[in-house]
Amino acid sequence: MGSIFQNKILMITLSVWAIAQGMKVVLGVFRERRFNFKWFIGTGGMPSSHAAGATALATSCGLYAGFDSIFFALAAVFALVTMFDAQGVRRSAGQQAAILNQILDDMYWKGKIETDRLFELIGHTPLQVIIGALIGFFLAIVFYRIW
Repeated sequence: MGSIFQNKILMITLSVWAIAQGMKVVLGVFRERRFNFKWFIGTGGMPSSHAAGATALATSCGLYAGFDSIFFALAAVFALVTMFDAQGVRRSAGQQAAILNQILDDMYWKGKIETDRLFELIGHTPLQVIIGALIGFFLAIVFYRIW
């Protein structure tokens, strides 16, 4: 029985995800001139680490077992569902949270309600998903060749 750390596909997928999350932090620091730990553990933002990780998983499976294998097919469908959800359902939920927060702000300033704000950045734009997928694809190829 081998170590979980010897699972090449898992290590590539986790590494690509961590790199994409790290890129969000770096871009956030440049954009806002401050560090926010939520950028590393949170969802949403550029690039999509969901798309990067899922694409890296599918690419690694294809490189390992062949792009005609059931492993690649499963991982590719998982990646498509993940990316659709990231830019569709979760993005819509984030937009709804922004509208609800605006309503709460309006009500608060009129002195009628006091409540916590909702988290708005939970989804991705299509561009964030595409960039994340490209990062996942290219880094998976690079890491697959060096590991």
